[in-house]
This record gives sequence, C-alpha cells and structure tokens, in this order.
Amino acid sequence: MSARTTTGTSITGHGVWHPANVLENSELCAAFNEFVRRDNARNADAIAAGTHEPLKESTPEFVVKASGILRRYVEDKTGLVDPERMCPNIRDRPETELSIQAEYAVNAAKVALERAGRVGEEVDLVVLGCSNLQRLYPALAIEVQDAIGARGYAFDISLGCSAATGATQLASQAVRLGQAKCALVVVPELTTGHMNWRERDSHFIFGDASVALVVEPAATAKASSWEILSTQMASKWSATTIRNNRGYLDRCDPDTERDEVSKLFHQQGRRVFKEVVPMAEKFIKDHLAAHDLQPAQVTRYWLHQANQAMNELIAKRVLGRAATRSEAPIILDEFGNTASAGSLIAFSRHNEELAAGSYGMMASFGAGYSLGSLLLQRQ
Repeated sequence: MSARTTTGTSITGHGVWHPANVLENSELCAAFNEFVRRDNARNADAIAAGTHEPLKESTPEFVVKASGILRRYVEDKTGLVDPERMCPNIRDRPETELSIQAEYAVNAAKVALERAGRVGEEVDLVVLGCSNLQRLYPALAIEVQDAIGARGYAFDISLGCSAATGATQLASQAVRLGQAKCALVVVPELTTGHMNWRERDSHFIFGDASVALVVEPAATAKASSWEILSTQMASKWSATTIRNNRGYLDRCDPDTERDEVSKLFHQQGRRVFKEVVPMAEKFIKDHLAAHDLQPAQVTRYWLHQANQAMNELIAKRVLGRAATRSEAPIILDEFGNTASAGSLIAFSRHNEELAAGSYGMMASFGAGYSLGSLLLQRQ
C-alpha cells in the first residue's frame, strides 16, 4: 500500500459544541471532600472497629497528576457540587421534545455543516457514535436526521472509546460505495451521567461535549479538506478492566437491581494503562507501515483524550522521542475525558494551520478494548 492509497473520501467539515457550565478541579474536590467527611462521620463506629474502610479525600493536585485534567464542561453543575447528590441534575424530557443527546448532536452538526458549506437537507446519511446512548430505540441518529431535515438513512453505533472513529469509518465506506453522497458523523458524549462521582480514583475523569464531521467524495471536496487515505479498526475483549454494565435487564435480578456502582463507569486504571499503551503503539505503527510512512512524516497525531500521561507515552513510543504539543495536541486539560469524542475534538481544534500535503493521524484506544485510526492528508 502506497502513501497515496485513498478511500476517495474527505472530511469537508467539522465542529465542536459543549455546554456552558465549567467545573473546575477545586469545585469538584470541595464537593467530593465534603461527601467523604459526611460518609466517614456516618460510619465512624465501623471505622473505629476496623470493619469499614474510611474514604480518602481528593485534591486538585492529585487530579492533575493522575490525569492532566484542569477542568471540564458539564451539562449540569448543581448536582455535582452537592455532597448529598453527587450526580448531574438532568431533566427527563417528554417524548415529544428533542432528546438531550440529539440536541448535543444537532448543535455540533450545525457547526460542521456550515464549515462544509452544506445544509441538513443535503445530508443522506447520519451515523451517530458514542460510548453511552441514552436510549435503546428509536435510534438517536434518526432523531437527529429528522431534526436537521436530512434524507436517506441513519443509525447508531456503540464501540466504547472508538465509537467516533468507527462511525467515521462507516460513513467513509458508505460514501465510497455510493450509498451516500454527504454523510454526517455526530458524537454526542454526555458522559457525566455515567460517572461515579463518589469514587476517588475516577471522580474527576469525564466531561460533556459533542463533535461532528461531514464526509463527502474527495473528487468534489473543497480545497483544504482532509482526504481520508485509509481507516483501521481493531478490538480485543477487555473483560473486567473497564466497564459500564447499565442495561435494560437491570430490573430483572432482584439481588443486583439496586447495585448502582456496577451500573456506572468503573475501571482498573493501572491495568488499562499497562495494556492499552503497547496495543495503541503497535496499532498506529502498523497503520503507518501499511502506507510506507515513517512516524516522523506525520505532522500531527490527534490521539484519544483520556489521560495525558498515556498520550505522552504512546506518542513517545511511536515517534521514538517525546512529542511536542504541536505534534500531539492535548485538549483534555480543558474538556476532561470526552470518551470517543476526544480525538475528533482534538482534530477539530488543531488542524486549520496545517499545509496542503500534510499527513495527520486520528487515533482512538480504550474501552472495549477498541482501537480506531484514520490516516488523513490535507488537500
């Protein structure tokens, strides 16, 4: 496969949207620590007897060291800073109203379509990918299709941290096969709803945001679009290392129906780090090698935005040296972990200044385990 092998499709528009509320580490830790103090007080006798483990407080310094995250955008802040609530307050909308995740998707789609010079009526495929879908059916993508006035067909996909890159690959394939002429990828990651805000090792991880891409034939794409040379996907069962067990069967086992902890995000963080880093390194190198490209020939790597140390280590192992912020941009300091949206947000925020002919790679890795990459070239 040569460097000029191509899918014949291009990303012609991209856009990011996020809620207005910002939750700083200091606010997050203040609420968490008050919760810890109250919980320890309630269990003081058991703690004294050695039958109950006391909870530990958190600090902004710990959060930054563990993740690189400084703040995050959140749909609701009131519930997250309430020590008795520790969960976002999000209204359950009536069925006649646009669902909140569809609204997230539409907001990002408007930005992407405007940048592509398209309107909703020109879209003939909507692929919605995200780590957490708020309902099983009807598909959220069909609701988005209706909201923007799109034609054709629409569907949702779920692939953990690689849902967005997977959705983009499917959109590219549809355009390449002539099944769509103007495909819209939307990634509405409202991740604060699946977080366990009472768990010290992960209470700081996630934020809310949405991103969208427009994919069209490269032959008719405008100048400065990003041609998709090739895509790559892989998956490997991650077993118990990183999970969210929420599902429609939750009510069916009376012994576990109230087990909220297992129905929220939980992970074995150190094990995930240890297992994902070498997988991601090999995955990225193999994709480049298939095009006879050396890692240094790629101007920019838009990596999955879960953990700063993980990104820095993967980039270092791919390049053989520490990457600069220009080579591997970080957006999680501002957004937190936005699950599958992270690599696309990094792309949308950090691509405009690259010259025609530049190579870029978008890569995701994480829950599933799932991995996805797109090799791009500026037109």
